[in-house]
Amino acid sequence: MFQSIGPTELIIVAVIVLLLFGGKRIPEFFKGLGDAVREFKKASKDSDEKEKKE
Repeated sequence: MFQSIGPTELIIVAVIVLLLFGGKRIPEFFKGLGDAVREFKKASKDSDEKEKKE
């Protein structure tokens, strides 16, 4: 599915995102995304530890 995505398509998507969100909001978006991924990993790790204890 993603094998046909090349550098040109990625640049086009990046430009569209920049136009939609602006330069100031993109770092905030990625910070929020990073926090969400971090919380998901933490919850997953906690869940695995609980299963091993039982």
